[in-house]
Amino acid sequence: MDSKGGEAFVSDVGTDIGTGTGTGTGAGAEVVFVYRPTVADFEEALRARALRTGAGRVQAMTGPVVSVGALAGFGLVVGMSAPVLVVALVVCAAVVSWGTLRALRTQARRMFSIVEPYGQCRMVADELGAVSTGERVSFTVEWAVHREYLETARLFVLLGGERSAGVAVLPKRGAQGPEGVERLRGILDRNLKPLRRR
Repeated sequence: MDSKGGEAFVSDVGTDIGTGTGTGTGAGAEVVFVYRPTVADFEEALRARALRTGAGRVQAMTGPVVSVGALAGFGLVVGMSAPVLVVALVVCAAVVSWGTLRALRTQARRMFSIVEPYGQCRMVADELGAVSTGERVSFTVEWAVHREYLETARLFVLLGGERSAGVAVLPKRGAQGPEGVERLRGILDRNLKPLRRR
């Protein structure tokens, strides 16, 4: 998770990871998630961002569109026959799209490598923000750090605002039950702009 103001700081929340007790930011009803992040979480988050946000679509489509456009221009300048040009464009689109997917996987592994040392995480959220405690570090984040969120079948994905360009991942498997997922969804709806499924 991105931290308050974009910089993580260590805090002592006075609880053990995995317990359901303790305080969050101190603003009303809290919801607790306990989970261990995985590479698959970040892959799913980045795929969802690429499909459901303008910035994500631009990032994912720039490579394929520019490559196919450049090849089409080159083919027209050198006078490639139409069948050869069409085959070349299809192959180019396939190769560059595969490369884009590989780049997303690489980015997901890089993001995971940052949070992997945290180990098991315990996140306590309320109306002001969230306190996340890992096995080695704790930090607080206010909802204002994020601009919007999207939801997938397995995740809540928080997207950075003006002070943060990052992606924070909250796996639903970390909830203490279905009511925990509903409560966190309610908190996020009240504090961030939801990007609804289409």
